[in-house]
Amino acid sequence: MISIPRCMSTQHPDNASVPFFASSAVLAGEDEIREAYYAYSHLGCDEQMWDVEGKEIDTYVVKKLLTFYEDFFRRQPIGESLRLTLRVPNPTVEVAEAKVLLETLESIPRSYDAARLFYGRDISPIYEVILPMTTSARCVDRIYRYYVDFIVGRQQARFRNDDITISEWIGEFRPSTIQVIPLFEDLASMLKAADILGEYLADKEVADQRVFLARSDTAMNYGLVSAALSNKIALARFDELSARIGVRLHPILGMGSAPFRGGLSPLTVERVGKEYPSVVTFTIQSAFKYDYPPQQVHAACEYLKNRVIGPAQAIDAERSLTIIQGYSEAYRRRIVELAPQINRMARSIPARRARKLHIGLFGYAREMKGVTLPRAISFTCALYSLGLPPELIAFETLNRDDLAFIRKVYPSFDIKIMEALCYADFDGPLMTPELRTALLQAGYEAPPHAEHLAIVERLRRCGEQLEPAQMTDLVLHAARLRRFLG
Repeated sequence: MISIPRCMSTQHPDNASVPFFASSAVLAGEDEIREAYYAYSHLGCDEQMWDVEGKEIDTYVVKKLLTFYEDFFRRQPIGESLRLTLRVPNPTVEVAEAKVLLETLESIPRSYDAARLFYGRDISPIYEVILPMTTSARCVDRIYRYYVDFIVGRQQARFRNDDITISEWIGEFRPSTIQVIPLFEDLASMLKAADILGEYLADKEVADQRVFLARSDTAMNYGLVSAALSNKIALARFDELSARIGVRLHPILGMGSAPFRGGLSPLTVERVGKEYPSVVTFTIQSAFKYDYPPQQVHAACEYLKNRVIGPAQAIDAERSLTIIQGYSEAYRRRIVELAPQINRMARSIPARRARKLHIGLFGYAREMKGVTLPRAISFTCALYSLGLPPELIAFETLNRDDLAFIRKVYPSFDIKIMEALCYADFDGPLMTPELRTALLQAGYEAPPHAEHLAIVERLRRCGEQLEPAQMTDLVLHAARLRRFLG
């Protein structure tokens, strides 16, 4: 049984507070090298996702970590007790970033060479990559085969019949293979995730396979309830697939601190861990890492690393899909109505990472009639700043039987609604009479966070008169009260 990381530090920019080691509020370049070391050494994370999507990539991350923090990484080898996992662009979707994938895959053997020189033995510091927006087995298989056939496979080629091979010229290419972790983000693909994964694994001789389920983009595109139920359906189907094909599957669940994006923070690890018993790895995003004291973060990571993994929760998929269909349709209609206000508010949200524009799944959806929105973190922050936490949107479409079912299979639903309600402007213009009535009839009442509400009211009342910097300061002040940007 191989050791699978439990706490994957990521670069999701959902933090309100700026980490002490950062040279500016916008993390980039060497700050992200320091961040990886800090996540490993002080916070207790046993994996770092290295995201090469939408930014100027640093393919020398392994060499820099080993050079800058030699003593630590001699004690904790990358590739053994610690993992570094690349998140690569998906050429099928991200055409402008497609060739970044090739550059990134080419860096894996070079990182291997750096680690072998450092440790004096064979060790693969990177042997897994994450493929976002996976929609088919073929998408995953292309990554695997490009590495095996066109990077490693070319080493036996000769320049001429009477000349040496490429490997004799520049050395052997290792590792000889990689594992590709599919990341499922849209609803249709998530519901087919087990079938897609089964097809991909059909011709692979593997005993273990990791698989990644998104939460943020799924919630943004289809709403809180749809995201949670689709995650649970996929996890149950992974258990069935594992039993059928004899491969141990190790799910990763991507969760942020905002309830809408999963609600995983140092305060909620026990609750979340129990709700998703089959999940092996949880993402430790930036708000988790930087909006709480380091000792609290470390203790939370230790809990996640030591919790017992069990079978997935059983769930009635047919009943869930009926709820998802009506709920997500209502949610998406409301988001289209709110899009102009969301986009205006998003202009005041401070950046936390140096990233190029990436429109996300919502922007690709033809049925949204050309509506585009910011990415999930800014989207969530904008709605909180407008006084309508996204957790509440489309709640009025759920009848009594729906609520009873959701509360049974999604035990943290009530507390997520209550947490969001504390930051809602219950009497504000975005709170429709239907939503207000539905919340009250369902028994949801929570005293407002007075300071947060005052900021929301000021943003609404004075927004057009405020300077952009003043708007950003108010948005950030509210985010610090919540302990997450979005």
